[in-house]
Amino acid sequence: MQTDFLNTHFLEDIENPEHPSDFETTEDYAVLILRLPELRDGKLRIISYAFLTRRGECYRYDRERKDFVLLGDFEDLHRLLDGKMDDLIRDVRAYHVEIDALEESLYDEPTPRDFMERWLVYKKEVSLINRLMFHATLSFELFVHYGKRSEAFDELAYADILEHMERVRDLAKAAMDKLDNLHDFYRTKVDERMNRNMYVLTVLSAVFLPLTLVTGFFGMNTGGLPFTDDPNGTSKVTGISLLLEFLFLLYFFAVSRPAIRRFRRDQAGK
Repeated sequence: MQTDFLNTHFLEDIENPEHPSDFETTEDYAVLILRLPELRDGKLRIISYAFLTRRGECYRYDRERKDFVLLGDFEDLHRLLDGKMDDLIRDVRAYHVEIDALEESLYDEPTPRDFMERWLVYKKEVSLINRLMFHATLSFELFVHYGKRSEAFDELAYADILEHMERVRDLAKAAMDKLDNLHDFYRTKVDERMNRNMYVLTVLSAVFLPLTLVTGFFGMNTGGLPFTDDPNGTSKVTGISLLLEFLFLLYFFAVSRPAIRRFRRDQAGK
């Protein structure tokens, strides 16, 4: 197809696969660029589509041939885009199913080790879908307003595609919100487990503190230590250690009783 009539800047945008979704018009033709997410072989990819409408005919830019090929009329373009949107809706719903499964795994004990890895993948991909569909929806809405000028343009059919685009965008946004809630819940579980571990470590440290004190005192390499020449010195030191241990634990548990009750109550409520 001869593209001499095309604006040079428009042609550069069309040939650039990284160009965001856009819609441009002239008196003779219009250019629609849609950068859409697609799942291929289980991986999310970004595919850039460029369409040219002129005198009631629709052309699609073939990136391999680097040329426009005749697609047909507005009905053929609608058929192509409608299929793309149906696939996108199905793919985003599949993300919701996988995120629901991730949520269920969060209630298991212990929490799956790959939780954050999976969370990051879903967050990255649904955020990308939402961002791409936001721009695609704005551009396609302008295209729908432009198409109303043509009698061959089925406004209701294209409005349905626009509604599907908005649905994909909203589904991706809902998935992002759900992932944010899951992350907050996950952090709460991690913090709770860390607090529980810290409490156990604190109790163990308190139990061995008197023993460490006595051992350190009598282990000093200095003269004049008590019981040095006493044949029953070891027994006496052991008795002093046990007495100090008992008195310390008595004080510790008296002070920590409210915290212990809360800890037991929390464990019983799980």
